[in-house]
Amino acid sequence: MRAAQIVEYGAPLEIREIPDPAPESDGVVLSVLASGICRSDWHGWMGDWGWMGGQVELPRTLGHEIVGEVVAAGPEVREVRIGDRVTVPFHLACGVCGYCRAGQANVCDNMQVLGFWRDGGYAEYVRIPNADFNCVPVPDSLTPVAAGAIGCRFMTAFHAVVGQGRVRPGEWLAVHGVGGVGLSCVQIARAAGASVVAVDIDAEKLELARAQGATHTVHAGVESDVPAAVREATGGGAHVSIDALGARATMLNSIRSLRKRGRHVQVGLTGAADAGEIALPVDEITIAELSIVGSHGNPHTSYPRLLALVAADRLTPQTLVRRTVSLDQAGDVLAAMSDFTTHGITVIDRF
Repeated sequence: MRAAQIVEYGAPLEIREIPDPAPESDGVVLSVLASGICRSDWHGWMGDWGWMGGQVELPRTLGHEIVGEVVAAGPEVREVRIGDRVTVPFHLACGVCGYCRAGQANVCDNMQVLGFWRDGGYAEYVRIPNADFNCVPVPDSLTPVAAGAIGCRFMTAFHAVVGQGRVRPGEWLAVHGVGGVGLSCVQIARAAGASVVAVDIDAEKLELARAQGATHTVHAGVESDVPAAVREATGGGAHVSIDALGARATMLNSIRSLRKRGRHVQVGLTGAADAGEIALPVDEITIAELSIVGSHGNPHTSYPRLLALVAADRLTPQTLVRRTVSLDQAGDVLAAMSDFTTHGITVIDRF
């Protein structure tokens, strides 16, 4: 099969012919129909996250936002059938540890991250372990490209807004960084009845945020005091604020954009400049009784609710897809992410 692999950090991906995968005893092989290109892929390509044990080993096939058709299954698979069209959470889980049994498979003790710790979906085929637990049926009404948008960014945003952020109707949400995750947060929060302020350094991304329902926008490249601008737009500060990027500036702006007793949700992981360590304004957090919470992926148990909202057209991940490309173009998209010139979600749909 054809696969786009990292063979050197930061170097162009190589299109290689490698053996077709065989299913594990409890797993399946998917013929990949679509695979999103995510900023997390960019971090893997750059060799980031060694500070938390997440640097990918080379060579590696990226791709953790996938939808595919089951073409082979191991002898222990009971529920997933050949011909099924499925997506999978990027945080492949064991299904038996305490966190999985408690419905928190996004923090599984035995997690395998697709496209990072094992080969992913920048390829014609990908194998998925523990298929009965990790494979999620995709509604027939959802195109492969739209389903490819759900695999990481949209489902991550869903957990951040609805799960960890607990955004309620009538509240204000500030979203710092409106790439794929941030735009998804805007759409999901508006569907939940919240008002949204979108913050970014890119005017085109802010236009996309307005199209997804942002009530106000703040251009962080022009505005000298982002938190003050958010507080003014929201009449005193956001109830919930999300850092969807993972940089020192966006995290501190997010925290300082909150009203008293507000909730900061950290979604974006840091890059090499911060290497996992960002100093916090602890006195401000204490005096205002702010809450700081992390948000990683989306629990397997939340997928039925998410997909039901998609099936009912309450949520429309397909509207976030700005471009589809071939496998051969994946490396060019990653390179463009280095200067933040990509917009919305890009999906590989030709392999």
